[in-house]
Amino acid sequence: MGYISIQINKAKGSADTGASDHIERKTTPKNADPTRTHLNRELVQFPDGVADRTEAISHRIRMAGIKRKITPDQVRAIRIVLSGTHEDMARVQDEGRLNEWCDNNLQWLHRTFGRENTVSAVLHMDEHTPHIHATVVPIVTGERRKARKKQTEGKRTYRKKADAVRLCADDLLTRERLAAYHDSYAAAMSKYGLQRGIRGSEARHTTTAQYYRDLKRQTGELEANVQQLQTEQRQAERQLDEVRKEIKSEKLEAAKTEAKAALVAKVGSLLGSGKLKELEADNRTLQGEVAARDESIELLQQQMERQQEEHSRQLMELQSKHRREMADKETAHQKEVSFLKSIIQKAKKWFPLF
Repeated sequence: MGYISIQINKAKGSADTGASDHIERKTTPKNADPTRTHLNRELVQFPDGVADRTEAISHRIRMAGIKRKITPDQVRAIRIVLSGTHEDMARVQDEGRLNEWCDNNLQWLHRTFGRENTVSAVLHMDEHTPHIHATVVPIVTGERRKARKKQTEGKRTYRKKADAVRLCADDLLTRERLAAYHDSYAAAMSKYGLQRGIRGSEARHTTTAQYYRDLKRQTGELEANVQQLQTEQRQAERQLDEVRKEIKSEKLEAAKTEAKAALVAKVGSLLGSGKLKELEADNRTLQGEVAARDESIELLQQQMERQQEEHSRQLMELQSKHRREMADKETAHQKEVSFLKSIIQKAKKWFPLF
C-alpha cells in the first residue's frame, strides 16, 4: 500500500496572488509539462460574477455575514494539497478511477471544512504526480477557542453569541484537528490503497523550492569541476601552441643550416678540400643538435597528448560519479519505503487489531 499526501498551510497576504498564479497556471513552474497543462481542471464551480480563485476567496468572506472587522494580518484562506504516492496515483489513473478519486476528495473537503468554505479545487495533471490544490476560507461559528479556554480557567470574560460567524484559521489548524484531518483523509482514501503515514515520523515533505535549491547546488558543484577542467585544457592547448611554434622555428633554422651547408659545399669544391672538411664537420654537429631538438619536441608532444587524455578521463569520472550518487539516493529512498512497508505488514500480521 502507498501513502496519502496532505499538506495544509496558511495563505499569506490578503490576496494570495502568488499561489493563485501558480494554481491557475498564470505562471508555469519549471517542473510542469506545458504540453499537459490543458488536462488541468477546476473541480469547484465559481459563483456568478466570480472569475477566479482570488475573487472566490473575497466573495465567500463578503457573503459570510461576518460582523467583526477583518484586520489586514488575518488569514483569509488555507491552502491544502491532496495527493498520494506516485506509483499509486499512476495506478488510479491507469484504472480509469481518477474522476472518482477527485469526487471523493471533494466530498472529504465538504465534510471537513464545509461546502461553502471550499471555494476552489484544481486538479493538476501537468506535474509528476496528479494532485489537487484546494482552497478553504476559514469561516467558523461560535466563541473563539482562546475565549473558551479563559472561561475554563476561571477568568471572567464577555461571553459572545454561540452562533457568531468569524474568520479564524487558528480554530481549524490546532494540533488535534490537523491529526484528525490526516486520519479522516486516510480513511477516505483507503479504497485506493492509500494509508496514513506513521505517527511521529520525522520524515518531511521536500518542497519544490528546496528540491530546486538542492539540484542547483549539485549542478553548481559539477559546473565548477567542469570549469576547472576546461581551464586546465585551455592551458594545455596554449602550451601545445607554443610547442608547435617552437617546432616551426626549429624546422626553419634546420632549413637555413642545410642551405648554408649546401652553399659551403659548392664553395669548397671551388676553393679546395681543407676548408670543406672543416665545414662538413660543423654541419654534422649542427645536424646532431637539430636531431636532438626534434626528439625533445616529440617527447613534449607525447606529454601533451597524455595530459589531454587524463583531463578527459577525469571529466568522465566526475559525470559518472554524479549519476551514481543520484541513483544511490533514489535506491536508498526505495529501500527505506520498502522497509517501512514490511514493518507495517508484520505489525498487521502480529497485531490484527492494530
